[in-house]
Amino acid sequence: MMRETWNFINSGKCSPAYNMALDEALLEWHSKGKIRPTIRFYGWEPATLSIGYFQKVEKEINLEAVKKYELGFVRRPTGGRGVLHDKELTYSVIVSENHPKMPKGVTESYRIISEGVLEGFKQLGLDAYFAIPKTKEDQENLKNPRSAVCFDAPSWYELVVEGRKVAGSAQTRQKNVILQHGSIILELDETKLFDLFKFPNERVRDRLLKGFSQKAVPINELIKNKVTIYDAEVAFKRGFEKGLQIDLVPYQLSEEQETYVHELAVKRYANDEWNFRR
Repeated sequence: MMRETWNFINSGKCSPAYNMALDEALLEWHSKGKIRPTIRFYGWEPATLSIGYFQKVEKEINLEAVKKYELGFVRRPTGGRGVLHDKELTYSVIVSENHPKMPKGVTESYRIISEGVLEGFKQLGLDAYFAIPKTKEDQENLKNPRSAVCFDAPSWYELVVEGRKVAGSAQTRQKNVILQHGSIILELDETKLFDLFKFPNERVRDRLLKGFSQKAVPINELIKNKVTIYDAEVAFKRGFEKGLQIDLVPYQLSEEQETYVHELAVKRYANDEWNFRR
Protein backbone atom coordinates (compact mmCIF):
# COMPACT_ATOMS: atom_id res chain seq x y z
CA MET A 1 0.00 0.00 0.00
CA MET A 2 1.39 3.40 -1.00
CA ARG A 3 2.13 5.87 1.76
CA GLU A 4 0.25 9.13 1.54
CA THR A 5 2.08 12.47 1.42
CA TRP A 6 1.00 15.23 3.82
CA ASN A 7 2.24 18.81 4.18
CA PHE A 8 4.63 19.72 7.00
CA ILE A 9 5.08 23.23 8.36
CA ASN A 10 7.54 24.18 11.10
CA SER A 11 6.59 27.74 12.03
CA GLY A 12 9.08 28.22 14.89
CA LYS A 13 8.05 30.72 17.57
CA CYS A 14 5.11 32.95 16.62
CA SER A 15 2.68 35.27 18.39
CA PRO A 16 -0.35 33.67 20.05
CA ALA A 17 -2.78 35.36 17.63
CA TYR A 18 -0.76 34.23 14.58
CA ASN A 19 -0.55 30.65 15.87
CA MET A 20 -4.32 30.30 16.23
CA ALA A 21 -5.01 32.17 12.98
CA LEU A 22 -2.70 29.89 10.97
CA ASP A 23 -4.32 26.77 12.41
CA GLU A 24 -7.75 28.13 11.44
CA ALA A 25 -6.55 29.17 7.97
CA LEU A 26 -5.07 25.71 7.32
CA LEU A 27 -8.42 24.18 8.28
CA GLU A 28 -10.23 26.51 5.88
CA TRP A 29 -7.82 25.92 2.96
CA HIS A 30 -8.00 22.16 3.45
CA SER A 31 -11.82 22.29 3.51
CA LYS A 32 -11.71 24.00 0.09
CA GLY A 33 -9.27 21.43 -1.30
CA LYS A 34 -6.49 24.00 -1.64
CA ILE A 35 -3.96 22.10 0.49
CA ARG A 36 -3.28 18.50 1.50
CA PRO A 37 -3.69 17.24 5.07
CA THR A 38 -1.13 19.14 7.12
CA ILE A 39 0.93 18.71 10.27
CA ARG A 40 2.41 21.82 11.81
CA PHE A 41 4.92 22.36 14.63
CA TYR A 42 5.26 25.70 16.41
CA GLY A 43 6.31 27.61 19.52
CA TRP A 44 5.12 30.77 21.29
CA GLU A 45 6.61 34.26 21.55
CA PRO A 46 5.97 35.43 24.21
CA ALA A 47 5.17 32.43 26.41
CA THR A 48 1.36 32.30 26.41
CA LEU A 49 -1.66 31.15 28.36
CA SER A 50 -4.20 29.71 25.93
CA ILE A 51 -7.72 28.94 27.10
CA GLY A 52 -10.34 26.61 25.64
CA TYR A 53 -13.18 27.87 23.47
CA PHE A 54 -15.78 27.42 26.24
CA GLN A 55 -13.81 28.72 29.24
CA LYS A 56 -15.01 31.74 31.22
CA VAL A 57 -12.16 34.22 31.72
CA GLU A 58 -13.70 36.14 34.61
CA LYS A 59 -14.50 33.01 36.56
CA GLU A 60 -11.39 30.93 35.87
CA ILE A 61 -8.37 33.07 34.90
CA ASN A 62 -6.14 35.27 37.09
CA LEU A 63 -5.40 38.02 34.56
CA GLU A 64 -3.19 39.93 37.02
CA ALA A 65 -0.82 36.94 37.11
CA VAL A 66 -0.89 36.74 33.28
CA LYS A 67 0.28 40.39 33.23
CA LYS A 68 2.80 39.88 36.03
CA TYR A 69 4.53 37.08 34.14
CA GLU A 70 4.31 39.08 30.87
CA LEU A 71 2.51 36.26 29.10
CA GLY A 72 0.51 36.34 25.90
CA PHE A 73 -3.15 35.40 26.16
CA VAL A 74 -5.42 33.83 23.54
CA ARG A 75 -8.64 31.82 23.29
CA ARG A 76 -8.29 28.70 21.16
CA PRO A 77 -10.89 27.60 18.61
CA THR A 78 -10.74 24.16 20.29
CA GLY A 79 -12.20 23.09 23.63
CA GLY A 80 -10.31 21.92 26.68
CA ARG A 81 -8.78 23.79 29.57
CA GLY A 82 -6.02 26.34 30.12
CA VAL A 83 -2.49 25.61 28.90
CA LEU A 84 0.72 27.50 29.67
CA HIS A 85 2.75 27.37 26.44
CA ASP A 86 6.38 27.95 27.35
CA LYS A 87 9.08 25.30 27.05
CA GLU A 88 7.18 22.99 24.76
CA LEU A 89 6.62 21.77 21.22
CA THR A 90 3.11 22.50 20.01
CA TYR A 91 1.66 20.49 17.13
CA SER A 92 -1.46 20.78 15.00
CA VAL A 93 -3.01 18.26 12.63
CA ILE A 94 -5.46 19.31 9.91
CA VAL A 95 -7.25 16.49 8.07
CA SER A 96 -10.68 15.92 6.51
CA GLU A 97 -13.35 14.13 8.55
CA ASN A 98 -13.89 11.99 5.45
CA HIS A 99 -10.26 10.88 5.20
CA PRO A 100 -10.14 7.05 4.92
CA LYS A 101 -7.95 6.82 8.05
CA MET A 102 -10.30 8.92 10.19
CA PRO A 103 -13.07 7.16 12.15
CA LYS A 104 -16.36 9.05 12.42
CA GLY A 105 -16.29 9.32 16.22
CA VAL A 106 -14.39 12.16 17.87
CA THR A 107 -12.76 9.91 20.47
CA GLU A 108 -11.58 7.34 17.94
CA SER A 109 -10.22 9.94 15.50
CA TYR A 110 -8.42 11.46 18.46
CA ARG A 111 -6.79 8.11 19.11
CA ILE A 112 -5.70 7.67 15.47
CA ILE A 113 -4.12 11.14 15.28
CA SER A 114 -2.48 10.68 18.67
CA GLU A 115 -0.70 7.56 17.37
CA GLY A 116 1.76 10.06 15.88
CA VAL A 117 2.34 11.64 19.29
CA LEU A 118 2.70 8.21 20.90
CA GLU A 119 5.37 7.21 18.36
CA GLY A 120 7.18 10.52 18.97
CA PHE A 121 7.57 9.69 22.64
CA LYS A 122 8.85 6.25 21.70
CA GLN A 123 11.44 7.90 19.43
CA LEU A 124 12.72 9.65 22.57
CA GLY A 125 12.93 6.32 24.39
CA LEU A 126 9.89 6.90 26.60
CA ASP A 127 7.40 4.13 27.28
CA ALA A 128 4.25 6.16 26.61
CA TYR A 129 0.74 4.74 26.35
CA PHE A 130 -2.82 5.97 25.94
CA ALA A 131 -4.86 7.00 28.95
CA ILE A 132 -8.21 5.25 29.17
CA PRO A 133 -10.33 6.48 32.12
CA LYS A 134 -11.39 3.21 33.72
CA THR A 135 -13.50 4.10 36.74
CA LYS A 136 -16.79 5.95 36.86
CA GLU A 137 -15.09 8.60 39.00
CA ASP A 138 -12.39 9.17 36.34
CA GLN A 139 -15.04 9.55 33.65
CA GLU A 140 -17.05 11.99 35.81
CA ASN A 141 -13.89 14.06 36.37
CA LEU A 142 -13.59 14.50 32.60
CA LYS A 143 -17.13 15.90 32.43
CA ASN A 144 -16.69 18.08 35.53
CA PRO A 145 -12.97 18.87 35.90
CA ARG A 146 -11.80 19.91 39.33
CA SER A 147 -9.74 22.79 37.96
CA ALA A 148 -9.30 24.91 34.82
CA VAL A 149 -5.76 23.54 34.38
CA CYS A 150 -5.35 21.33 31.30
CA PHE A 151 -2.71 18.97 32.67
CA ASP A 152 -4.64 18.28 35.87
CA ALA A 153 -5.99 15.00 34.41
CA PRO A 154 -5.70 12.96 31.21
CA SER A 155 -8.69 12.68 28.86
CA TRP A 156 -9.47 9.70 26.63
CA TYR A 157 -6.40 8.60 24.65
CA GLU A 158 -4.07 11.32 25.92
CA LEU A 159 -0.48 10.28 26.42
CA VAL A 160 0.80 9.01 29.75
CA VAL A 161 4.22 7.86 30.99
CA GLU A 162 4.46 6.07 34.36
CA GLY A 163 0.84 7.03 35.03
CA ARG A 164 1.41 10.76 34.49
CA LYS A 165 0.16 12.91 31.62
CA VAL A 166 2.91 14.05 29.20
CA ALA A 167 0.88 15.70 26.43
CA GLY A 168 -2.42 17.58 26.30
CA SER A 169 -4.50 17.90 23.14
CA ALA A 170 -7.80 19.39 21.99
CA GLN A 171 -9.91 19.00 18.87
CA THR A 172 -12.52 20.89 16.88
CA ARG A 173 -14.43 19.98 13.72
CA GLN A 174 -15.48 22.68 11.30
CA LYS A 175 -16.32 22.64 7.57
CA ASN A 176 -15.89 18.83 7.55
CA VAL A 177 -12.29 19.17 8.72
CA ILE A 178 -10.66 18.01 11.97
CA LEU A 179 -8.23 20.37 13.70
CA GLN A 180 -6.36 18.76 16.57
CA HIS A 181 -3.61 20.60 18.33
CA GLY A 182 -1.66 19.83 21.45
CA SER A 183 1.24 20.57 23.76
CA ILE A 184 4.26 18.38 24.31
CA ILE A 185 5.84 19.83 27.45
CA LEU A 186 9.62 19.75 27.86
CA GLU A 187 9.82 21.75 31.11
CA LEU A 188 7.17 23.21 33.37
CA ASP A 189 7.02 25.75 36.20
CA GLU A 190 4.10 24.34 38.20
CA THR A 191 3.83 27.27 40.62
CA LYS A 192 3.64 29.77 37.76
CA LEU A 193 1.02 27.58 36.03
CA PHE A 194 -1.21 27.49 39.11
CA ASP A 195 -0.81 31.24 39.67
CA LEU A 196 -2.67 31.79 36.38
CA PHE A 197 -5.96 30.27 37.56
CA LYS A 198 -8.61 31.11 40.12
CA PHE A 199 -9.49 28.65 42.87
CA PRO A 200 -12.21 28.71 45.54
CA ASN A 201 -9.52 29.37 48.19
CA GLU A 202 -5.78 28.94 48.88
CA ARG A 203 -6.32 25.58 50.56
CA VAL A 204 -7.88 24.12 47.39
CA ARG A 205 -5.13 25.64 45.24
CA ASP A 206 -2.38 24.22 47.45
CA ARG A 207 -3.99 20.78 47.52
CA LEU A 208 -4.35 20.64 43.73
CA LEU A 209 -0.83 21.98 43.20
CA LYS A 210 0.58 19.41 45.63
CA GLY A 211 -1.11 16.57 43.74
CA PHE A 212 -0.31 17.92 40.29
CA SER A 213 3.14 16.36 39.99
CA GLN A 214 1.55 12.93 40.50
CA LYS A 215 -0.72 13.56 37.49
CA ALA A 216 1.49 15.38 34.97
CA VAL A 217 5.18 15.43 34.14
CA PRO A 218 7.36 17.25 31.57
CA ILE A 219 9.65 15.18 29.33
CA ASN A 220 12.88 16.44 30.87
CA GLU A 221 11.94 15.08 34.29
CA LEU A 222 11.68 11.60 32.76
CA ILE A 223 14.79 11.49 30.65
CA LYS A 224 18.50 11.46 31.47
CA ASN A 225 19.79 13.46 28.48
CA LYS A 226 17.92 16.76 28.28
CA VAL A 227 15.63 17.00 25.23
CA THR A 228 15.86 20.25 23.25
CA ILE A 229 13.11 21.68 21.04
CA TYR A 230 15.11 20.51 18.03
CA ASP A 231 15.33 16.95 19.46
CA ALA A 232 11.57 17.00 19.99
CA GLU A 233 10.90 18.27 16.45
CA VAL A 234 12.97 15.44 14.94
CA ALA A 235 11.39 12.78 17.17
CA PHE A 236 7.79 13.83 16.70
CA LYS A 237 8.11 14.40 12.95
CA ARG A 238 9.33 10.80 12.67
CA GLY A 239 6.60 9.79 15.11
CA PHE A 240 3.81 11.25 13.00
CA GLU A 241 5.22 9.66 9.84
CA LYS A 242 5.37 6.26 11.55
CA GLY A 243 2.14 6.52 13.55
CA LEU A 244 0.02 7.74 10.63
CA GLN A 245 2.01 5.90 7.95
CA ILE A 246 2.60 9.05 5.93
CA ASP A 247 5.47 11.01 4.40
CA LEU A 248 5.77 14.65 5.43
CA VAL A 249 7.00 17.20 2.87
CA PRO A 250 7.77 20.86 3.67
CA TYR A 251 5.06 23.36 2.74
CA GLN A 252 5.73 27.08 2.28
CA LEU A 253 2.92 29.62 2.60
CA SER A 254 2.55 32.04 -0.30
CA GLU A 255 2.64 35.79 0.24
CA GLU A 256 -1.12 35.90 -0.25
CA GLN A 257 -1.64 33.17 2.35
CA GLU A 258 0.62 34.96 4.87
CA THR A 259 -1.36 38.17 4.39
CA TYR A 260 -4.62 36.31 5.00
CA VAL A 261 -3.27 34.74 8.23
CA HIS A 262 -2.06 38.10 9.57
CA GLU A 263 -5.44 39.69 8.81
CA LEU A 264 -7.28 36.85 10.57
CA ALA A 265 -4.94 37.15 13.57
CA VAL A 266 -5.76 40.85 13.97
CA LYS A 267 -9.48 40.46 13.29
CA ARG A 268 -10.10 37.52 15.62
CA TYR A 269 -7.32 36.19 17.82
CA ALA A 270 -5.77 39.53 18.84
CA ASN A 271 -9.25 40.91 19.46
CA ASP A 272 -10.46 41.33 23.06
CA GLU A 273 -14.03 40.60 21.96
CA TRP A 274 -12.94 37.08 20.98
CA ASN A 275 -10.55 36.44 23.86
CA PHE A 276 -12.74 37.77 26.69
CA ARG A 277 -16.20 37.07 25.29
CA ARG A 278 -17.38 34.56 27.94
